[in-house]
This record gives sequence, structure tokens and C-alpha cells, in this order.
Amino acid sequence: MSNEAVDNPGLRIGTAPDSWGVWFADDPKQVPWERFLDEVVASGYEWIELGPYGYLPTDPHQLEDELGTRGLKLSAGTVFTGFHKGEEQWQRAWDQALAVAGLASQLGAQHLVVIPDLWRSDATSEVLEPRTLSDEQWRKLGAGHDRLGKALLEEFGMRQQFHSHADSHIGTTREVLRFLDETDPRYTNLCLDTGHFAYYGGDNVKLIEERPERIGYLHLKQVDPTLLFDVLKNDVPFAEAVAEGIMIEPPHGIPDLAPIIEAVARIDPDIFAIVEQDMYGCDVDRPFPIARRTREHIFGCTHLART
Repeated sequence: MSNEAVDNPGLRIGTAPDSWGVWFADDPKQVPWERFLDEVVASGYEWIELGPYGYLPTDPHQLEDELGTRGLKLSAGTVFTGFHKGEEQWQRAWDQALAVAGLASQLGAQHLVVIPDLWRSDATSEVLEPRTLSDEQWRKLGAGHDRLGKALLEEFGMRQQFHSHADSHIGTTREVLRFLDETDPRYTNLCLDTGHFAYYGGDNVKLIEERPERIGYLHLKQVDPTLLFDVLKNDVPFAEAVAEGIMIEPPHGIPDLAPIIEAVARIDPDIFAIVEQDMYGCDVDRPFPIARRTREHIFGCTHLART
């Protein structure tokens, strides 16, 4: 535990490219990476995530220089997996891990956020497979994540943090709990995304209190409750829901962030809490003022937040 954590037992608050509308490594409509980094600093954050591999520089020396000159530090990278599909998915996952964890670990990051493949494409909204998994697919899913988590720990000293997600097979409370039951806490724990968990009616604080040993990382976001039931009733694809503003600027949505930050701080103040407001497709001038106001809101709503 750091000296700052002893002095202030609150969580380290950071942000991510996602809060600037970045979903892909290369999209001319997204904010340029240099501007993203400059606006992160101007918003008051010190910790960031890598975002999609290839968005920020992939040369570790260049990335270290770009972050260092701005006083920024890296908390995690992200990969995408589909272990429920079969053994052939291992190589795909490990190839990503070698690149992403290989880069992030050189800059001191100790976490890899792992997002499951969606049953409905976030790029085209095409339905790709059934919405639910068979018992055999659940077994493959759990075994694959434990294998990945063990390899990450042994090879890079990094911890796997699994991210439940809208339009994926692991989204509801029951699905998240089953995922935890299918996996080994030594190798697989949760990046609890507050907005995605609330998207399907999940109670974030209840999950934290019932499974405290499985909370390894946080993504902070809120969902718009006035829009959510229309999205669910009309089966709106997640990407379209994002374009409509389903993930809304705090404090205008749910869940309240202060009780979540405080509940997780009681577990371990060294857990990261990364603001990650899905804003893909937004105008490049929109994210910065939202990021600044969101940070002000978080630091104003609880004393258990630190830089």
C-alpha cells in the first residue's frame, strides 16, 4: 500500500480514452491521441488506461516519454476474448495479451481489463450468436479466463480484471455471479463497471458487499434511467444506445458513485476507479468539459477519492 493510501484511504481516480469517445485504434472521427492526453491533464487526472491497442503509441519509450512529460501514469490495458467459443480462442487472446500486457507492464501497469465478445456486434449491430450460453460454454469460458489470468500473473505480474458488458453473455447479476462461481479468484476477478452492471438492473453496492474478495478494479459510469427501459424494451443495440446517450454524465444517472467508491475503499484503497463514460461517436469537442465536471463531481461527493 502506498503512503498516499495510508494518508488518504480513498481510491485512485483516473480516466480512459473511452471517456473521449475512443473505441477503436484508428478512427478519423475520434479525438487525436495527443489532444486526448493534453485534455486528460487539463481535466485534473493523473491515471489513464491504454485504451484500444494502437490508439496511443505502442513503442514503450515513446509512450513513456509522452506520459512522463505530462505527469501521467498507466493503470491498465484492455483485451477482448471469446473463450466460450472453444480452444482456438486461446491463441487470439494470448496474442493480444503479449502485445497489450507487454506494453502496459513496461510502464508499470498491473492490471489487464478483459472484455468478453459481444453476442451483437458493437460495430454493425449484427446479431452474431445466441444471447445465452450453454453449460459447456460456461465451462469453457471459466477455464479460458483462469488460464489467461494464471499466464498473465506468471509472465507479466499483471492481474486479470473481467469486465461484464451490455450485449455480452455476462451482464445480469445472475450471469456475473455464475461467472465468479466458474472462475478462480487467484486468477480471475472483476473490473466492476458500474454503468454496465446497472444497465441490466444490477445493484453495485450489494455485489461489492456480497463478493468483496472478487472486486479488483472499477470503471465508473452512470446509465440514464429515463432512457434505459426504452432501450431494453425495444432491444436497441448497445452501440445505438450509446449514440443516444445511454451512458450519461454524472450525477444525472444511476448508480450513485459515492457509495460504490466508499464500499470498495473499505476493501482495498489501492483499487483503481477509472472514469469510463461510453461516448463513441461524439463530437471531439464534447468530452473535455464533461471529463472535468465528472472529476469535480466525484471529488465533491466523497472524501474517499484521491489522485
